[in-house]
Amino acid sequence: MTGILSGMRVVEGSAFVAVPLAGMTLAQMGADVIRFDRIGGGLDFQRWPVTDQGRSLFWAGMNKGKRSIAVDLKSERGRELISEIVTAPGADAGLFLTNLRVRGWMDYETLSQRRRDLVMLSLAGDRRGRPQVDYTVNPQVGFPAATGPEGAPEPVAHVLPAWDCIAGNLAVAGLLAAERKRLRTGEGQEVTVTLKDVAAAMVGHLGIIGEAQVNGVDRPKGGNALYGAYGQDFVCADGERVMVIGLTDRQWRNLLQATGTAGAMAELERSLGTDLRQEGNRWRARHAITDLLRPFFETRRVEEFADAFDAAGVTWSVFRTFAQAAREDPDLTPDNPLFQELEQPGIGRYAMPGSPLGFSGSATVPPQPAHELGQHTEEILADVAGLGSGEIGRLFDAGVVAGPKG
Repeated sequence: MTGILSGMRVVEGSAFVAVPLAGMTLAQMGADVIRFDRIGGGLDFQRWPVTDQGRSLFWAGMNKGKRSIAVDLKSERGRELISEIVTAPGADAGLFLTNLRVRGWMDYETLSQRRRDLVMLSLAGDRRGRPQVDYTVNPQVGFPAATGPEGAPEPVAHVLPAWDCIAGNLAVAGLLAAERKRLRTGEGQEVTVTLKDVAAAMVGHLGIIGEAQVNGVDRPKGGNALYGAYGQDFVCADGERVMVIGLTDRQWRNLLQATGTAGAMAELERSLGTDLRQEGNRWRARHAITDLLRPFFETRRVEEFADAFDAAGVTWSVFRTFAQAAREDPDLTPDNPLFQELEQPGIGRYAMPGSPLGFSGSATVPPQPAHELGQHTEEILADVAGLGSGEIGRLFDAGVVAGPKG
């Protein structure tokens, strides 16, 4: 496989979002990523969404371009095999991603005895060792309390696993940073990150902790309004809903020009005694601004202003469901070079994305289907663990390893 990371080998022991996403990201840049799972599939092997036949579209999406080995992880020989694969020789090997750390054999202290320059990235739930997922971290740091209709008392847990997504990409950065240090010094190390700390750090980076501690305020729900500037959704004459943004001064001016409301907004400024060129003032006056803009949208279909908005440089979008987006948005189809229609074994043919990163000096790795569970067991045992055909056959016969079903 080509790509900027071609030649690098990473072993992944994982489940769910963050670490599988990290492994897939590396694979889509050309690394040889080997995922090991227990025979029959790991914790996320049947994670929803699934097809009518129960095949996980989630699992297929998170494991594109990897190689797969299925091993009896309860057996001593199975654990020994994984340890050998993780610590196998090679200047571009000895890289391990996991959120399934098990003391006594699948931890840094044990594995680094086999390979002193091992680089291992471990993701945990929180710094106290408790398990966490997005749906438990998010309520702890406050976002559901600030999400939902203005004035509504109930918290709203959104569906995007944001901390998992950020943690997955931080895992890539952490692994590559440690690998760079190893290239310069020959030293391995363990890199640790927790899902809760990823969220905690972002709450701080976004100024939210400062807002609470310095200003002494708790951020209220704002519905679909853009906090701290102007952004609002509107229902159009055709029943379609759109989002318009006036975050920067240019975005604000373009919006007023395209809707013909510059004069009305100037009058609003005079009546309120405020300068709407300041984004914070637009937030404070958001309800009055929305009242002035609403008639424009209520009397027009999207098709009547879409081209004019684009020509004027308005920052806006149409609201879609997932299914509508898959049908209607060309950026989610092979019209976008990011996507190709591929055949996923056991599921069928559909559009799959590659890496959104483009490197001017390296080839782009085209999207690849996800492996079948155990699809590469035999070849991994041969070319990574260095086993002969007889030993590999005995491992299959003993049920220590398995290949793909059927």
